[in-house]
Amino acid sequence: MKQIPNIFTLLNLVFGCIAIVCIMQTGLEITSTSAGEPIVEIPAQMQWASLFLALAAIIDFCDGFMARLLKVPSEMGKQLDSLADVVSFGVAPGLIVYQFLRLSLAQEPDGLDISIVWLLPAFLLPCAGAYRLARFNIDTQQSYGFKGVPIPAAGLLFASFPLIYWNTSESWILSLLLNKWWWYVIVIAVSYLMVSTLPMMALKFKGVTFSKLLPFLLIALVALVGALLFGWLAVPLSFIAYVVLSLLLKQKES
Repeated sequence: MKQIPNIFTLLNLVFGCIAIVCIMQTGLEITSTSAGEPIVEIPAQMQWASLFLALAAIIDFCDGFMARLLKVPSEMGKQLDSLADVVSFGVAPGLIVYQFLRLSLAQEPDGLDISIVWLLPAFLLPCAGAYRLARFNIDTQQSYGFKGVPIPAAGLLFASFPLIYWNTSESWILSLLLNKWWWYVIVIAVSYLMVSTLPMMALKFKGVTFSKLLPFLLIALVALVGALLFGWLAVPLSFIAYVVLSLLLKQKES
């Protein structure tokens, strides 16, 4: 019985590994326009990575829920959960950024021959995620709230970008996702949010009240309205709402 939550955790890891396979099998394809101009693309298979990372996030929630339900929390389960999370929500999202950086750099003159140094910032994400998880594992003060953005939230943010890219007709969005500077900025910003000690909300309460649930209901409302109006852009909007409401709620409490 006590191994059931660990099985869920390992399933999270399996989904993360499958996502990585989907990401790394999307080699750049060079096509051309009718005028003979080269176009560099990443095949849309990377959308499957987003699906598997979403499944990993669901399983990640379930393993903790099962541990509490069966009353079998363990130190091993806690460590195993972090190891799975750093793969599913750190390494896999970092590789999504890596592929998008390759795509954006490939649009530039001689971009296919550019130094790998321009791609290395993608790996700030798994590094920041690993640091945040290690700190969480030794911190006894995060029972009902988080210090820094939790890595699954950051991972799902980056998992949404392939879905946004391949399901939008807005030219400004496509241009943004093909801009290397956009990726550098968002990687640095999200990495900072993970390693920071900024107070973030957690869906854990001493007592469930409407006032405690209200911020999460507002985030759900943002997600719903965003999905109806903007499609997959609802994910970044929900992430922003989560960060802003967490900071506003903390200011109100202090």
